[in-house]
Amino acid sequence: MLCSFFRSASLAVAVLAMTSCGDDPITTPTLPTPEPVTEVFTGTLTVNGGATHVFNAATAGSLTATLTNIGPDENPTVGLSLGTWNGGACAIVIANDAAVRSSIVVGTVNQAGQLCVRIYDVGQIANPNDYEITVVHP
Repeated sequence: MLCSFFRSASLAVAVLAMTSCGDDPITTPTLPTPEPVTEVFTGTLTVNGGATHVFNAATAGSLTATLTNIGPDENPTVGLSLGTWNGGACAIVIANDAAVRSSIVVGTVNQAGQLCVRIYDVGQIANPNDYEITVVHP
């Protein structure tokens, strides 16, 4: 009986120690927002070709891919897309099949994971074109 009294008393002290004194609100700490990461991908897009670049998102958040530069053709129309990387291919989620220099594709990442950006000929380039894609992600 005495043992159960001490257990009850210990429990009461623990509960009292956990309660707040006065009118101080209990707050949850705010986690800092991670700084966005900028990655630049370059390569050469060939006639009827395509290229995929894989990158890692550390958390959920917004994502943009910008066709920063392409040439020497005079601002050719190409495809630019964002998707998830499944280990062997880019599973396209958002695509712009009429991208030109400075075109932006915008999306939202739901969770951390491997993503990809893809550039591809949509039948509009006549020569190989060097490109630069800038991706900003969480």
